[in-house]
Amino acid sequence: MQVDLIFKVAAVGILVAVLNILLTRSGREEQALMVTITGLIIVLLLVVQKINELFELIRDLFAF
Repeated sequence: MQVDLIFKVAAVGILVAVLNILLTRSGREEQALMVTITGLIIVLLLVVQKINELFELIRDLFAF
């Protein structure tokens, strides 16, 4: 299993959490929400790419 994906997701999570705290405390709740949504989209894109690679591997494995 690749550990790089876990580190990437953790890095995005930590960055989003810090930015969210900073923006919330400065009274910018809307921007904090947008940062959180953007972080979620980035992580979802990373995971979808890995799922796509898995399906391609399974397809190649069972190809006749």
